[in-house]
Amino acid sequence: MLQETAFTRMKAENKPISGAELMLEALQREQVEVIFGYPGGAVLPIYDKLYDSKIVHVLPRHEQGGIHAAEGYARITGKPGVVIATSGPGATNIVTGLADAMMDSLPLIVFTGQVPTGVIGTDAFQEADILGITTPITKYNYQIRNAEDIPRIIKEAFYIATSGRPGPVVIDIPKDIAAIVTESPNEQEMKLPGYQPNVQPNYLQIRKLTEAVSRAKRPVILAGAGVLHSNAASELKTYAEQQKLPVVHTLLGLGGFPAEHELFAGLAGMHGCYTANMALYQADLLINVGARFDDRLTGNLKHFAPKAIVAHIDIDPAEIGKNVPTAIPIVSDAKEALKQLISQEGRPPEHKEWLQTLEGWKKEYPYFYDSESKKLKPQRVMEMLYEKTNGEAIVVTDVGQHQMWAAQYYKFSKANRWVTSGGLGTMGFGLPASIGAQLAEPDACVLSISGDGGFQMCTQELAVIRELNLPIKIVILNNSSLGMVRQWQEIFYESRFSHSKFSCQPSFVKLAEAFDIKGFVINNEEEAEKILDEVLHTNEPVLLDFRIDPDENVYPMIAPGKGLHEMVGVKP
Repeated sequence: MLQETAFTRMKAENKPISGAELMLEALQREQVEVIFGYPGGAVLPIYDKLYDSKIVHVLPRHEQGGIHAAEGYARITGKPGVVIATSGPGATNIVTGLADAMMDSLPLIVFTGQVPTGVIGTDAFQEADILGITTPITKYNYQIRNAEDIPRIIKEAFYIATSGRPGPVVIDIPKDIAAIVTESPNEQEMKLPGYQPNVQPNYLQIRKLTEAVSRAKRPVILAGAGVLHSNAASELKTYAEQQKLPVVHTLLGLGGFPAEHELFAGLAGMHGCYTANMALYQADLLINVGARFDDRLTGNLKHFAPKAIVAHIDIDPAEIGKNVPTAIPIVSDAKEALKQLISQEGRPPEHKEWLQTLEGWKKEYPYFYDSESKKLKPQRVMEMLYEKTNGEAIVVTDVGQHQMWAAQYYKFSKANRWVTSGGLGTMGFGLPASIGAQLAEPDACVLSISGDGGFQMCTQELAVIRELNLPIKIVILNNSSLGMVRQWQEIFYESRFSHSKFSCQPSFVKLAEAFDIKGFVINNEEEAEKILDEVLHTNEPVLLDFRIDPDENVYPMIAPGKGLHEMVGVKP
């Protein structure tokens, strides 16, 4: 039962209440524990009431850092990350985070301040049309014009953000609406007649898929982030084991199926492994559970699963058939669909030869690198991090080469241990997202892995890590370049390295020390062994600057326009 609050007392006594108080009371009703926010003129009435609130407030050093932290929190907890930004530049600074959350289906509730209602549309100081700006990159957005509507709108926003396919919702609050004192409103009914997510699968389609599985000779499951959003990892494992179905993962789906399981075929896509990509290419039945068939997964669509009957389970009907023709469409929550598939009577497929083929590919074509090199290899760094954390850390990455190496070499055996920017590919995401992840699980070992380029986009958030004494282990794979850009320039642009190599870099250790965070430079594997053993399980934040081989590339790789079977950099 909700504890008595100032608002409930006011309501009982029929006392006036401000819009800001209505907002905070509504957040308490939704059991919000933390807000990531940055104050400014248009949200001062809200911040004045936050002064007395029991909700924890985290002050990022940039609004974009705040919304990425909220994404990290949402990714680990499954609960909406809550953000406050002021009007104008405060609101526009969170646009990248909104687009990122929309692409990766993360639930956020973002409050933006707005100029007073009387001057909206006059180009007032720090005014921006945030509704117009964010319409394409949010699941829904509101502008509040009556304080009495605040409780209902917030209740609706939380429902919209978390139901169906999750996503961000913006609530724009003019300054006078937050400050106005009004009578305590009666509870308003939530009415969303045009929004009715379909959670339960069509039984006939479930039967159709069950029969297709029993006839298949080369079946494969493609598991995406939808498995994680619906908390269906257990059901996926049960179904795969029941039917002896090999499982491949999308980048965002990692952790939805144990990486060490005999049925796991690996990461698929542009930098996926040979086994996973060839499994998709050769399959005669492809069961997509919660993935959206994006271009980095499929490669050239003409060569994607050309021999397969495609079944697609997805909560979002707009994704089914959007990129890949689908013979068995199932609009449903992944967990509910898998439950029904598990309960069906049907013989498992006769595909022993297929499983043996996949097992042979695993042994013949694993990920590889030059382990005899005297230079520090980034792949070895990832292996060491996996070994020394027993595969139990929460791994948060930025975007680039390091992201792919982490996905390839850190073996995820549990759900909700992998936080990365997938669809939008946002540099600067990693460090602030690790803050949200650590707040979500204070006792977890959190690894924040970045390249030297991406790290420099968000270094100011070191202040938050120190201020809150978050024991995040900050790993920088430092190759003095924008590694993935450099790699593409080397392969596709005749090694014309146009503005992708850094001639001037800060001392990341000194930078960390400026924030009172201990730092280390690591030049070789021996130093890595010693320092990781020393600092990895301490209760303090630490920055580790790994000086890796600057010429190392991410392989395997599928070039643009090529099919999954046309990988380069596969072990000879």
